[in-house]
Amino acid sequence: MRIPNILRNLFVASLVLAAALGASFETARAETGTIQLTILKGGWIIGGSGGRGTLTFQGKTYKLGVGGLDYGLIFGGSKTVLHGTVKHISKPSDVEGVYAAAGAGLAVGSGVRAIVLTNPKGAVLQLEGRQVGLMANADLSGLAISLK
Repeated sequence: MRIPNILRNLFVASLVLAAALGASFETARAETGTIQLTILKGGWIIGGSGGRGTLTFQGKTYKLGVGGLDYGLIFGGSKTVLHGTVKHISKPSDVEGVYAAAGAGLAVGSGVRAIVLTNPKGAVLQLEGRQVGLMANADLSGLAISLK
């Protein structure tokens, strides 16, 4: 039995519409928050970082813990204060996770930093700020963020 073209076209059009609606619901679910992090970093070949921060999401503020481990060409110590946005989250816990990035930088005195990181849950951090101290690094770093 042959299906008339008009029915086939209506079926295809309904599939396209359903896919478009599904994508728009997924996009509507994701929201944006603001984030502020203060990170202390130090080391000689092997380094570590730790700090704290806040996430403001849907009118509420949540405390964050920050930690990390660095390995590579690392020398010195620094304090970095970053602020920016976190995108593609639907609940505060979506910001939790390990953010991995390959990076290189140099700060002597006061330097400007900007970075974009993504965690396995799809949260995207867009951060900028200032780094103070003496820190030279060309390393692979992992930054872990958790809700307190």
